[in-house]
Amino acid sequence: MFKKLNIPYKKMELLFATKNPAKVKLYEKQLKKHGITLKSIKDLNFELNIEESGKNSIENAYIKAKAYYEATKIPTMGMDVSLMLEEIPEEKQIGTHIRRINGKYLSDEEAIEYYTNLTKEYGGKLTAKWVYGLVIYNENGAKKYTYSKDNFYFIEKASEKRNPGYPLDSISIIPEYNKYLVELTQEERESLNKDNEEKEKVINFIVKNAK
Repeated sequence: MFKKLNIPYKKMELLFATKNPAKVKLYEKQLKKHGITLKSIKDLNFELNIEESGKNSIENAYIKAKAYYEATKIPTMGMDVSLMLEEIPEEKQIGTHIRRINGKYLSDEEAIEYYTNLTKEYGGKLTAKWVYGLVIYNENGAKKYTYSKDNFYFIEKASEKRNPGYPLDSISIIPEYNKYLVELTQEERESLNKDNEEKEKVINFIVKNAK
């Protein structure tokens, strides 16, 4: 079992360089236990126009974290993710442009439609892998962390259920349960030990490097 860090309790604010409330919700409750109030771009009175020009998720996370820290002087967390699909050729790999396809930013429903059509084009099933990049930027500079998730695959038929902000949960199948990710019960989610241990490592990384 991954041991929790013994970090002294100290209240502070951490800016999460995202507008996605689902991403904030994923971490804010646990971080609050460590005295960290997680804020998002929506809590600010302005938004930066950032060109996410990195070659991978960690570079984009760094770009976002650095830009918002320099603008606000609030310790900032940047996060990005790359998508790898095993069955499609390299020139069609998605990389970090998961929502921005052919210059257009896709809504949740548009993303579901695009990826179900892509999955159908390559036989109805795609072996998928998420590669995450996380950067904390503050007065001490940048601290980086990366991890991946590969215990799922896409299918061409989407679930009717939705997880706002995470559209691909509706086409992702978890082999352990042969169910859509979006349809897993809380108990089933908690039983996925690898994901739980990784999330705990992420929380520990944030707590250690944000303070």
